[in-house]
Parts: sequence; structure tokens; C-alpha cells
Amino acid sequence: MGTFVDLTGKIFGKLTVIRRDVDYVSPKGYVAINWLCKCECGQFTVVRGCNLKSGATKSCGCERIIHPNRLSHGEAHTRLHNIWQGMKRRCNNANEKSYYLYGGRGISVCEEWLSYEAFRDWAVENGYNDSLSIDRINVNGNYEPNNCRWVDIKTQANNKRSNHILEYNNQSHTIAEWARITGISYAKIKDRINKCGWDVESALTTP
Repeated sequence: MGTFVDLTGKIFGKLTVIRRDVDYVSPKGYVAINWLCKCECGQFTVVRGCNLKSGATKSCGCERIIHPNRLSHGEAHTRLHNIWQGMKRRCNNANEKSYYLYGGRGISVCEEWLSYEAFRDWAVENGYNDSLSIDRINVNGNYEPNNCRWVDIKTQANNKRSNHILEYNNQSHTIAEWARITGISYAKIKDRINKCGWDVESALTTP
């Protein structure tokens, strides 16, 4: 856990922090610091510190504009909101070009994440930044908190269903990772195993 920063008296958007509130503790034991805030409109609200510092929450909700069929959170054009929309389309829209890889295989978005605010809060608490993408740890599992993480492009590429995982010396890596570890080219390792029928140890240790 990082160094504690007292936010008392600080102002974030329309919110002024009054005092620390009861912490939020997730089922996995993650602790998020909550703060009691007073909005310019006069209402009090409890907000997680990470949402204050990231700018995800700037008011008690009074800034939201109510439309006939939706509630606007003011983040419709952000990168995180686009990720959320894309995740739902892949799983729910049969006309989406990649649907067959997601919804077509039975992969779904959990009920909690049908709310953008809930997805946004999870993202901020779990290390989201604009250089990372959402990744399912089990590529056959659903989009849900216990099966998702934020990773860089290299990590996500190594987690594709099409990757060939090789196990040697109690380690499991893709061929691309073994190529970096051993210094033997990706093509040579692949050919040794797929074309020449070599065992994994020979393919990875023969100069």
C-alpha cells in the first residue's frame, strides 16, 4: 500500500473533503480509503479516494443530466468508456465482427459491469491507465472482476487462445517468450517441435 495522503480540506471539482470515512474492503481483502465530502450543492456523499484523485468523481451526482432513457455520467467519450462499450458489443451484439470469438463462444459481461460506473470504479482501483488494455486471465472465462486485469500489449498477446504454451524445467511460457529466454529464434523452436518432432527440452536447449 502506498503512503497515506490526508485529503481533508482538499477540493476536487465540486467536492470538498470533510473527513475520512469507513474504508471499503473488497471480498478479496483490497482496502480502499473512503472520504466524506460536501458538494457545492449542499449534499454530502462518500467517495473513494482513488476516484477523487483520478477525477472520476467530481460531484455528488448533481452534475448528471437526466435524459428520457439514460443517465449521463459525463464520460461518454473517454477511452475507458469506449473499452466498456466494446466489451459489451463483443459479447452481446451478433452483428459485431468479433462476436463469434466472444458472445458466440458463450463469453458474457457480468451483471455488475452492465453499469459503467461499477466497471469504472473497478478499473481505477485495479491499476487502469491509458497505456493498458483489459485482459481476461482465463481466455475462456467471462468479463468479471475475478477474471480480468489491465495489461500491456505484450502480456495480452501472450494470453491469446492461439498461443502454443511449452512447459520445461517447471516453467510455462509461449514460444515467443522461450525465444527471448533462450536466444533461439521463434521460427526455429516452432519448426523443431512442429516439423521435426523434437521434444521440448531438446528444442529449447540445443544450440
